[in-house]
Amino acid sequence: MSGTGAPEVTISDATDLRVAVVAAQWHRTVMEGLLAGAERALAEFGVAAPTVVRVPGSFELPVAAGVLARQGADAVVALGVVIRGGTPHFDYVCQGVTQGLTRVSVDTGVPVGFGVLTCDTEAQALDRAGLEGSSEDKGHEAVSAAVATAAVLRAAAEPGRWPVPPTP
Repeated sequence: MSGTGAPEVTISDATDLRVAVVAAQWHRTVMEGLLAGAERALAEFGVAAPTVVRVPGSFELPVAAGVLARQGADAVVALGVVIRGGTPHFDYVCQGVTQGLTRVSVDTGVPVGFGVLTCDTEAQALDRAGLEGSSEDKGHEAVSAAVATAAVLRAAAEPGRWPVPPTP
């Protein structure tokens, strides 16, 4: 099971973090679950007014995430789902999304929570979407990872801590 060994994330104060969520629209039921899980996590961490942006599909997530990161988000969460079909399209989309979101995070210094499901079947996606009966809640996990990382980076940048180089 992919959730085995997941860390327990503790975040002391995220109330002043600016968090943006960018979510794809393909596979409506799965996406509703991912977005609901993300919103639950944001509420738990005290993030009162997250920016939520919808894009057509997962391939569009990196460009939207990049804009949101450059516009001042402290953390960005990308939510999407790609389900394998009978052509190589799945591989190209998954690779492009993963590399694009990694590039956004590294180039901007803004943590990007990776909530993109890359599944062989719709059943696998539903089981990870955080819906009633799902075994995992990847929307919640993606927010937890991004917000925890943003909190660590903010603490590290406080006076007296090790210096964090400014983002370009």
